[in-house]
Amino acid sequence: MPDHRIAGDSSEQDRDGTVLEMLLCGPSWPWSVDEIARELQNPTAAADAVRRLTEAGLVHRLDQFVFPTRACRRAEELQVGTV
Repeated sequence: MPDHRIAGDSSEQDRDGTVLEMLLCGPSWPWSVDEIARELQNPTAAADAVRRLTEAGLVHRLDQFVFPTRACRRAEELQVGTV
């Protein structure tokens, strides 16, 4: 049976979700990419997740700092995408 996923695999989606949760539910932001890498214990995975989230328009990146977009924060408030 063919795989109908649009992009990425479940581990990428899980990692992206973890990074978003860190940004949205943490005590403060912005986070640095290095801080995210330390939390994930994987610098490459952190950089890839930040890149994907930036490309999707969910986070802004300013040099080494990352913070959620207004739309991302509002979607979290509305709990968009939850079951």
